[in-house]
Amino acid sequence: MPQTPPRQLLRARLHADETTLVSDLIGQTGLDDVARAQISRRAVDLVQAVRSSTKLGLMESFLAEYGLDSEEGLALMSLAEALLRVPDSETVDALIHDKIGGADWARHFGGSESPLVNFSSWALNLTAEVLGDPEIAPKSALHRAVARLGEPVIRTAVSHAMRLMGSQFVFGRTIDEAVAHARKPEALGYRYSYDMLGEAARTAEDAQRYFHAYLNAINALAPHCIHGSVRDNPGISVKLSALHPRYEFAQRERVMTELVDVTRQLALVAAKANMGFNIDAEEADRLDLSLDVIEAVLETPELAGWNGFGVVVQAYGKRVLPLIDWLEETAARLDRRIMVRLVKGAYWDAEIKRAQVMGLPGYPVFTRKAATDVSYIAAARKLFGAEHIYPQFATHNAHTAAAVLHLAAQTSRGKDSYEFQRLHGMGEQLHDVLRKSEGTTTRIYAPVGAHKDLLAYLVRRLLENGANGSFVYQIADDDIPAETVAEDPIGKLLALGDAIPNPAIPQPAAIFGDRRNSEGLDLTDPVAFGAMQTARNALAKHQWKAASVGAMEECSDDVVEVINPANHADKVGEVTPASQEQVQQAITAARGSRWSEVPVAERAAILRRAADLYEANAAEFFALLAREAGKSWADAVAELREAVDFLRYYADEAQKLKAPARGPFVCISPWNFPLAIFTGQVSAALVAGNPVLAKPAPQTPLIAWRAVQLMHEAGVPEDAVQLLPGGPEVGTQLTSNPAIAGVAFTGSLPTARRIEQAMAQHLSPHAPLIAETGGLNAMVVDTTALTEQAVRDIIASAFQSAGQRCSALRVLYVQEEAYERTMEMLKGAMNELAVGNPWALKTDVGPIIDVAARDKILAYIEARKGRLLHRLEAPEGGTFVAPTVLRVSGIEEMPEEIFGPVLHVATFDGDDLGKVISAINASGYGLTFGMHTRISSRVKRLADMVHAGNIYVNRNQIGAVVGSQPFGGEGLSGTGPKAGGPHYLPRFTHADTTLQSARIYLPGPTGESNCLHVAPRGTLLCLGPAPEDVATQMAMAEEAGCRFETRELDLDCLRTGGGFDAVAWFGDDQTLTSLRQALSQRDGALLATLTGRGDIARLQLERHVCIDTTAAGGNASLMAAAV
Repeated sequence: MPQTPPRQLLRARLHADETTLVSDLIGQTGLDDVARAQISRRAVDLVQAVRSSTKLGLMESFLAEYGLDSEEGLALMSLAEALLRVPDSETVDALIHDKIGGADWARHFGGSESPLVNFSSWALNLTAEVLGDPEIAPKSALHRAVARLGEPVIRTAVSHAMRLMGSQFVFGRTIDEAVAHARKPEALGYRYSYDMLGEAARTAEDAQRYFHAYLNAINALAPHCIHGSVRDNPGISVKLSALHPRYEFAQRERVMTELVDVTRQLALVAAKANMGFNIDAEEADRLDLSLDVIEAVLETPELAGWNGFGVVVQAYGKRVLPLIDWLEETAARLDRRIMVRLVKGAYWDAEIKRAQVMGLPGYPVFTRKAATDVSYIAAARKLFGAEHIYPQFATHNAHTAAAVLHLAAQTSRGKDSYEFQRLHGMGEQLHDVLRKSEGTTTRIYAPVGAHKDLLAYLVRRLLENGANGSFVYQIADDDIPAETVAEDPIGKLLALGDAIPNPAIPQPAAIFGDRRNSEGLDLTDPVAFGAMQTARNALAKHQWKAASVGAMEECSDDVVEVINPANHADKVGEVTPASQEQVQQAITAARGSRWSEVPVAERAAILRRAADLYEANAAEFFALLAREAGKSWADAVAELREAVDFLRYYADEAQKLKAPARGPFVCISPWNFPLAIFTGQVSAALVAGNPVLAKPAPQTPLIAWRAVQLMHEAGVPEDAVQLLPGGPEVGTQLTSNPAIAGVAFTGSLPTARRIEQAMAQHLSPHAPLIAETGGLNAMVVDTTALTEQAVRDIIASAFQSAGQRCSALRVLYVQEEAYERTMEMLKGAMNELAVGNPWALKTDVGPIIDVAARDKILAYIEARKGRLLHRLEAPEGGTFVAPTVLRVSGIEEMPEEIFGPVLHVATFDGDDLGKVISAINASGYGLTFGMHTRISSRVKRLADMVHAGNIYVNRNQIGAVVGSQPFGGEGLSGTGPKAGGPHYLPRFTHADTTLQSARIYLPGPTGESNCLHVAPRGTLLCLGPAPEDVATQMAMAEEAGCRFETRELDLDCLRTGGGFDAVAWFGDDQTLTSLRQALSQRDGALLATLTGRGDIARLQLERHVCIDTTAAGGNASLMAAAV
């Protein structure tokens, strides 16, 4: 549909410059110095009136005692978020112990004016005394005895306390109960808007349930809508995300039919009752789509003459003013009068994190609270000037309320032409003062639902108002002067000059410090995505012609067609495989290359230029990734970003290199990440000074061909990076040539073993094989996990990229008590997935790479059809496998990694978690592991127990970010070191290594913890040969925390023996060659061979733990930074 000027401006302001926009907003408030001073004086009076009232509300009292800057406040928030959904008593006990034990509750005795808060402090301290520190034990024998006898009592008491606290913030468990509770406040002049509690719908069944909850609420409220004016009647607030499981830009076609239809149905019932019907504001990426839904519903002819349709707008968003203009314009065009509820905003921390994670050009929200407050005032002024809007001002802030009153008087608006709003349980005293002193009307936003459903709502409210800069927090602290609590936000911002962006919140491009974050593409932004889609569409029929690239003669051998795996009628291009002569010419050229003589600073600069060229050619890469590799839009964007990150990260890391390069390096990359892994291998070897011979997977040569062309364009000499496309015969020729100094490989373990055998036979025994070889990756979900979050991450981990990731989830362990609810939601969420051609934005799951891979997966599923739990339908025309779920008893039943969208599910008893981890470790693989739990001590324990290179907590287990989550496994999953980590580049040189002595906390987006630590590799077989060599090797093992064993050299033992995880030999190369050849014949993991003390770091296994620290409801530390 044609876009109006307000809609165009709205889209243009998505990531507007904050300094410029804030300056404009200050002007848009229309307040001069005199007016600002009047507002501030009025605000101070309001603060003093609130403080002199009989008592503070529970929220203010709670936050005054348990602010989110305290350990106890965060513990209570985390406990409240999870406790009421846990069905089994053992896990309840563990959760209570984890959150309450060890904190200092005694210091809160008598600290509050609220008896309920003081009683809670006493009870929590008693509980903590009995339970003791979760990492240690109860504090005495008496406490241990009481703990054993008293756990049921404690469990009941704490659960009751959580329900009691919930009852203070949830207005009623049912709509009828809520209506009954409203009678007394309504008699005083208050009005209500009811909100049905719940998470966003993940399944069609969820959406249907929420629809009926809203419909039942509207019907229950209808008899109470007895006034002629909508403003005097109760209202309902509706979340669009609750009404449709795929309420997102990519599914716009479905949304505009299915979601519009159900929203219209509810609106018509509400209109018939003459009640208010508000569409709640949600995340910024849904705003543009929501306007299409709102417009379509508003256009319904049957709604003519009804003034109750409402929209919530968020002042923290940079688009708020053009949004109000659009709403006014739309209402005028349709001859409607609508309600607009102005709020500060409810997803601020999530918006900051999303922009950082996605590498967006900026933030859609302001980074300072004062800027949001000024935006609110400017928006209020615009609302008062709108003819077709009834303004509703939701605030708990005295200065904001004073500003609204001032603007109302300035525009001669009567008290019946607008209203204030507040949340139930918050801001009672302020609004009571406003009602009595100003005669204003307040509508209370009242959540309705079972106490177990309050968790997300309650924790969000605590987070929004628990930061020490919030009004609700400050008003409860008499030590903070009223003038400070009611500080003028305009004055605050003017004092900053041009330093408006919050320095505590780096821009998305700067979250890694000096290294520039890769550019993302917001697939929900109609402007940015539209432009990129247009550019990519120009290549929808283009055919590329690739061949060997480098210092070699051209060859006109057979040409191989490259076919789109999603559409076999689409020829993407063709490739001429490298001939034997070309491979030899390339090796000779690499041997003669003088690349290592180029200063490292210049090599790094070339990599950075290549990164810029990658981004400049994004549209072409997106076209190739979709058509050649079957990548969805989201996967293609992520892959290009990873490749760019590799180039820039290794460019920075190279400055630390001191040792010489090894020489010609072979890089053999896989088809599943044909750009990212290819670029990572090649750029690491290159920047270390090695000429590179790159062999891409035969399924995806075109992407690699374009990448090498851009590397040459960036300044890499022709003989320093050469492309040799082809099949296994090219790889064999490369890895069997004595001129090769090392090999980097990602692929299957059998192929890695063949490469190692060829290297052991033909190459220097010192030539390293850096291999990443897949995994049998598990996730554990206990009963404290939020099912919606767990299912979201299970779906992504198992089925994104059609399961064709080394890191993908293969076996899910669900605690028995959570199995039914998890599987019900998992099946429903799977049913919402779109399987098909990834060229379309709506596609979630694309094709399997080729017929052979597809047929292997289908045969595996067919052989286990008796264990089938759920399966979708696969489309025709390509090599598709539909997402499938199979029942297993455990990881022991999986014979190998099935590289596709096949998820295995097992259950476990809460007491058997240790056995589950032992079984996972016994598989021999160790790449990724995921867990969903709210028990922090369990996270720590499992992270120490699991033998996996990458451990993810309360998030998905795919998509490792370069420099933030170094990627790589152990055992059958690879040799190390981790790609994209601090130990990777030295392996491409002759550097002596040292042990990592402490945990390394790596940079990343807000709301995420990224920690790289090490573990001993196991047992070192010390083979000397000299006694002093053995002594050194034993000392190295002890230094690394490894066991050691000494034996005489026995090649047969090396081929078939056990009891060791690495081998040390400091003797002659001829024996070393024999030793390596023997080791290459082993089954199992590829073992490390140490040839000197400089190899000591190979005795350590790198393990990375990534925790989503916002999973329990939000980002407390970021909230505190929003000054």
